[in-house]
Amino acid sequence: MVDVLSVEQRRRNMSRIRSRDTKPELFIRRGLHALGLRYRLQDGKLPGRPDLVFSRFHAVIFVHGCFWHGHNCSMFKLPQTRQEFWKAKIASNRARDVRTTDALLEKGWRIVNVWECSLKGPGKLPDGEVLKRCFEFLMSKEVRLVDISGVLITNDEKHK
Repeated sequence: MVDVLSVEQRRRNMSRIRSRDTKPELFIRRGLHALGLRYRLQDGKLPGRPDLVFSRFHAVIFVHGCFWHGHNCSMFKLPQTRQEFWKAKIASNRARDVRTTDALLEKGWRIVNVWECSLKGPGKLPDGEVLKRCFEFLMSKEVRLVDISGVLITNDEKHK
């Protein structure tokens, strides 16, 4: 299938995609701040440069876009053009996510992965549910890894 946009239009669209301060990330940041939680942003000293770092709880939060991280949900669809490039790109992102998770868990950090589909789209969770689950995770001491998505919610220690 031929791309409906010109090369210049596609380049302009792609250049406007941000890696930080996205709407889902800002929603999580504002909500947790309103609950009285304080955090650092994008700490480059930690593997994977987590979106939010809660040193007090020795926990981090990643806010993942379903497309860029190849999430198995309705919000991920492989583009029709340049499929080999996109398959390799998504696979590379997934592999990096696994390496990052393993490195953080090895250092004793606890991790929440908030998926974009939990905040918007057909699988969206009720308002406040994502913030509630993040807050509960931060307050618990025994849970090490949580995925929050519109598809399923798991407490997963497969990377332990």
